[in-house]
Amino acid sequence: MRIDSQSHIWPPPFVDYLLTRSAEPRAFRAGGETFIDTGPWRRKAMPGHSDMAAKVRAMDRCGIDLTVLTPNDPGPERFGAEGPVVARLLNNFVAEQARAYPGRFAGLAVLPLQDERAAREELDRCVYELRLRGVLLYSNLNGQFPDEPEFAWLFARSEELGFPLYLHPACPVTYEQTSGRNLVGALGLMFDTTIALARIILSGLLDRHPGLTLVCPHVGGALPYLIGRLDHQTMVLKRGAEHLTRAPSEYLRNVWFDTVSPWAAALRYGLEMVGPDRLLFASDHPWVEPDLIIPLVEGLNLPPADTEKVFNGNARRLFNLP
Repeated sequence: MRIDSQSHIWPPPFVDYLLTRSAEPRAFRAGGETFIDTGPWRRKAMPGHSDMAAKVRAMDRCGIDLTVLTPNDPGPERFGAEGPVVARLLNNFVAEQARAYPGRFAGLAVLPLQDERAAREELDRCVYELRLRGVLLYSNLNGQFPDEPEFAWLFARSEELGFPLYLHPACPVTYEQTSGRNLVGALGLMFDTTIALARIILSGLLDRHPGLTLVCPHVGGALPYLIGRLDHQTMVLKRGAEHLTRAPSEYLRNVWFDTVSPWAAALRYGLEMVGPDRLLFASDHPWVEPDLIIPLVEGLNLPPADTEKVFNGNARRLFNLP
């Protein structure tokens, strides 16, 4: 059995809403294609972004039994006072797909984190009414990082609920630095999650909330490859260590990774970092086709029981799936 833990949609009602907007974030159509403008970053929607039947066909072709759905950014935090309405629209659509395709989809919630009261209410609605399975937490929240004090309640509440946080890149704060040579998707997004995760570790949030479950996709971004330097900076040079009780690499080993990388060596290193109990099969569909990732996971040549954990057992445990 295979569970895809990272797969995205731009729900048709959300696209329709974006098409009505003149300010960014917005959408427009040209030449039969749909484009999403997220601040300065323009992306063309891929087949399967809004067509659930096409997503199911891709799942069937690749032998994927269940997919964990998340809306693609822009998230509700980008819409000011309209954020709570946007969050409800997105979360309702995700929950509807789980009902429309029994046993094929589960979903993660997005929250209007610019409005704590509305975000708290929406989180409870997603847990108790919509039966979603976690929170998609963007790596920057309209330019603010998730470790900033106004978002501290989310980490506490997620720990209390046993609700995982799935860190995921948004339009990166390094957009200007990576827009040249079209490097936003290749590098900018990875830098964004790397910065966000490093800040979360150095903030002390993981000590204050030891029961929190945190996932960093794309095999941890760039942090696994830089963690030795971060250990030295904090533990030896004492730069940024004021909230730490142990080396950053020890915290990183308790984070979950997913397998979204088209590079076998990255998967092997991620596996070495977090072990087979914290590695989730994921594809990042429709940006990446699942059959690009599946043979790389199989190529890890794990014992059969560990292969089962990566392909489905870990996701079942993490997302409390039946």
